[in-house]
Amino acid sequence: MNRYESILNSQKEFFLSDATKSVEWRLDQLDRMERLLRENQQAFCDALYEDFHKPPFEQLFEITVPLGVIDYYRKNLVELMKPQHVAIPEGLEASGNSGVIYKEPYVVTLVIGPSNAPVLLLLDPAIAALAAGNTVILKPANSTPKVATLFQEFIPRYFSPEAVNVVTGGREEIAELLELAFDFIFFTGSSAVAKVVMRAAAEHLTPMVLELGGQNPTIVDQTANLDIAVDRIAWGHNAISGQWCIAPGYVYVHRSIADEFIARLKRSLVAMYGENPRQSPDFARMITEHDAERVGSYILPEKVVHGGSFDVAGRFVEPTVLYPSSWDDPAMQQEIFGPVLPVLPYDDLKDVVNIIKRKPKSLAAYIFSKDQAAIDLFLSGVSFGGGCVNQTNLHCWIDSLPFGGVGYSGMGKYYGKAGFDALSNTKALLIGNPDLLLDVFPPYTGKDIAANLSLFA
Repeated sequence: MNRYESILNSQKEFFLSDATKSVEWRLDQLDRMERLLRENQQAFCDALYEDFHKPPFEQLFEITVPLGVIDYYRKNLVELMKPQHVAIPEGLEASGNSGVIYKEPYVVTLVIGPSNAPVLLLLDPAIAALAAGNTVILKPANSTPKVATLFQEFIPRYFSPEAVNVVTGGREEIAELLELAFDFIFFTGSSAVAKVVMRAAAEHLTPMVLELGGQNPTIVDQTANLDIAVDRIAWGHNAISGQWCIAPGYVYVHRSIADEFIARLKRSLVAMYGENPRQSPDFARMITEHDAERVGSYILPEKVVHGGSFDVAGRFVEPTVLYPSSWDDPAMQQEIFGPVLPVLPYDDLKDVVNIIKRKPKSLAAYIFSKDQAAIDLFLSGVSFGGGCVNQTNLHCWIDSLPFGGVGYSGMGKYYGKAGFDALSNTKALLIGNPDLLLDVFPPYTGKDIAANLSLFA
């Protein structure tokens, strides 16, 4: 007997009562989630620091972003739930038919969260799922145990187990959960684990959203405002100690400005994290010793132009810049997911685009330029989930911009309306005229078939 089957069955049975389909139930779940976050904000912030020294700004980010998501759905829920009338062929419409799209819940959604933003990236999908009328089973990351323990403690205080439940643990628990026939799965994490989740979901033909990562390319051309570029890249790459799926993964900088770019980037890193980042209150630790060892192994001493030190036992990797990097370097073989930034010089942007477009598609990409032709070349030539022009990272928290990957970096989009749509089944209906007979049935002999078919044109 699967130990989690009773949780799943109780949520499915509760769903059959139709309670979750009402606006009132959904708003109540949003209110409960808001109270959970506001009343326990300090406890979550303390846990984030205990788990991996997450700095105060990044702690609060994990609380304020889900609160913003709640506010969006609270304000827009009634409109999002309305049936959507759509255009249909003129002939059918003239004969009294109409097209309508309904959004209905999938039923039970399993949300598997990551360790780098263990509050935010667990709750954001859960909030969208609840707004869409689903029940939810949460699986927080086991590598941030303090945060996971808080979810285990707080979720039963604020939610009925038939609406929201939580399962903690590691690989064994996830494997057992994935044996069950969920109605939807939302996974945020690595591509390697995503393959395991997909294989399990395939057994039940369970739909899913996968939020993964990738080697997010960044371009800085000779027209860029370097002061703006270096600050935004330095922050975007090193927030959460580089453990951010949308962090700039490597930088291609035009050779004519490469030396100046490196000099300014080094100044920016010192301004943000000091001469000794280990002492900085604004620089997180790696989540595990394994991650510290892995990221430290990417550091080639002969290419270090800034930083370069790491301490596995202390889970610390210094903000590090490698230059000039090449695609043969260890740091360029996979997503780094840590504070080591390879910088590569280039001469012709067309060559760079041709290289990047042959790599696995990334979750994000960035370009710093004042040349619209260069921007257009990059955006039209490279496929990625989402990104920024003359900015980094911030696109992922804007309700009107669907967030998600493509190919190796994931599937499906969420945030705002896209999140509601992703966690809803789109039920398309043709509403027929009950009093008008369309004679499209056999026998066809003697009938004007072309006239009948024109109704659908």
